[in-house]
Amino acid sequence: MLVAAEEISKALGNDSVSYDEDVIESHGYSEWSTSNSSVRPVAVVYPASTEDVSLIARICNKYNVPMIPFGSGSSVEGSFSAPFSGLSIDFSRMNKIIAFHEDDMDVVVQPGVNWVDLNKEIEKSGLFLPLDPSPTARIGGMVSTNCSGTNAMRYGTMKDWVINLTVVLADGSVIKTRRRPRKTSAGYNLTSLFVGAEGTLGMITEITLKLAVIPQETSVAVVPFPSVYDAASAAAKLMRSGIQLAALEIMDEVQMKVINKSGGAASKRRWVELPTLFLKFSGTKETIGNDIERVARIVNDFNAGSFIFAGNKQEELYLWSARKEALWAMLSQRPSGTEIWSTDVAVPLSRMAEIIDVSKRESGTLGLFSSVLGHVGDGNFHQSVMYDPKNPEQTAAVAKCVHDMMDRALEMDGTVSGEHGIGIGKKESLLHELGPDTIKLMQTLKRSVDPKWLLNPGKIFDPPQTCKVGRSG
Repeated sequence: MLVAAEEISKALGNDSVSYDEDVIESHGYSEWSTSNSSVRPVAVVYPASTEDVSLIARICNKYNVPMIPFGSGSSVEGSFSAPFSGLSIDFSRMNKIIAFHEDDMDVVVQPGVNWVDLNKEIEKSGLFLPLDPSPTARIGGMVSTNCSGTNAMRYGTMKDWVINLTVVLADGSVIKTRRRPRKTSAGYNLTSLFVGAEGTLGMITEITLKLAVIPQETSVAVVPFPSVYDAASAAAKLMRSGIQLAALEIMDEVQMKVINKSGGAASKRRWVELPTLFLKFSGTKETIGNDIERVARIVNDFNAGSFIFAGNKQEELYLWSARKEALWAMLSQRPSGTEIWSTDVAVPLSRMAEIIDVSKRESGTLGLFSSVLGHVGDGNFHQSVMYDPKNPEQTAAVAKCVHDMMDRALEMDGTVSGEHGIGIGKKESLLHELGPDTIKLMQTLKRSVDPKWLLNPGKIFDPPQTCKVGRSG
């Protein structure tokens, strides 16, 4: 592995490879993930172009060295961990907007581009990429995990916005999955093969993205409920109403207490500490006004409290900040020596209220901090529990609670991962969800493009025992 790193350094320059222990640690461990490996990469490599990535892949292929693509490090399922060591391939220097086709409503970017920066750059055109994950997320990681975020209810997930990809395969060969028209029926849908593959099939070096028109008007409303079940039931009713909401989010009473304790987020307000729905509206002033009135009538049947409406853009930003700052607020209040076990599931909309209610009651019996929040508008929710990883009883209890939640989601014909991906944390659950024959087909596809199992090995499913990952010869 070190021989490969040195060869890459000679080819790309000394500043292209780092052996710094702190840098390596930050590329192999995440404080907000329980899916960490005890093994670390031997070095971090910084390509600046597709050609650099191709060279890195050819050298790693020659020495049988694992390659672990790294975006911003915001994965919560261990997607960038290095269980077989190897080289972490950090795409932060590949952060250019290559081409912006305003009239075609698309943009070509490198994987290290931050989505917030992209939207700021093209804002004057009246276009935007409507995904809304963590503000730290970069496009490459967003594609690799098929991320979504709060706007998925209206705009779908990352797979719905990717037109084509340039990908470097394990042997260093470079492919482009398709051309730039928005629709095509020319051959296999290779673009979708790489979206959500978590870097196990290839390393993405260019992405062409569709863009949407920025809504003429937007607004935000917040409403509390006496119970999580009431809030989730109201959300399900809203989904069947036909109202064109842009986003529909839920935060339980524990999360609202966390926000208050952190200072009330950007609004600095004192929030009602009850399960709360956050609603985002978009359209014209007239349609938004009508939608707000309809929402108010519907939620009254579920014991809703008093609405808070944004009166202007500043208030809109402040109200929504409570939802967007939820993770950071939890991390800032995490007791020393504890970790957050955060995971997500998704179920059909008709089962949303039930699974949230049962999961919250079960996690509440642990005697630990536990909180529920999520994207109820598309059936996806997150549960977070703080625990002491050095306490085997706590760890086992939390693990059982989380796995029971995933089993329950599958019983409801749901999925064990709505948007976080599989990584190393949910491999067994994925097998339970899809079955061995489907996993076998995935392994066949993996083997066909990565026969040595060098691309992000140990993620999604385990490599065959015959693979000599990390060994030369």
